Amino acid sequence: MDTLSFASPLLDFHSSLWRYHLPVPDSIANKFIEGDNRRVLVWVENSPKLHLALMKHRDYWFVLINKALVASLSIHEAQTLQVRMEKDRSTYGHEMPVELEEILNQDEAAHDYFHALTMGKQRSLIYLVSNVKNTQSRLNKALAISSHLVEAKGNLDFKQLNEKIKYYNNLGKPFH
Repeated sequence: MDTLSFASPLLDFHSSLWRYHLPVPDSIANKFIEGDNRRVLVWVENSPKLHLALMKHRDYWFVLINKALVASLSIHEAQTLQVRMEKDRSTYGHEMPVELEEILNQDEAAHDYFHALTMGKQRSLIYLVSNVKNTQSRLNKALAISSHLVEAKGNLDFKQLNEKIKYYNNLGKPFH
């Protein structure tokens, strides 16, 4: 499918859970929904490519936009924005960080446990690694995820995983 462009106002749910979003006309949203797969690539104004999901709110489809993007683009509520959208055909609905990919390629058990998770949990783990700029920190998170999945036999527990990430981040640091 080709890329479709449309104009949409930036709206705010004024909720503690969800804030900024862009309504997507039904005629456009329906072209990108394939069964349960609602993953899309979105460009807002001059933003980088965003991996998002079409979501339904009562009367209309929308995509969520985070506060950081709103700030970086200097956009505001009710502003009409130019949006480009295309179907996300990536395997995970996010770019797989090379660090996590390499760790999973080297650890068969972690690889199998990772791929047994739901797509949403896989995306959450990918996001945990990819939202860090420092290569060593991405590697530490990938190692922690791999270790946690194997130790927990694929039963993902984010509280335990966060402890494991702290442990890996502190390896090699001098004690005071």
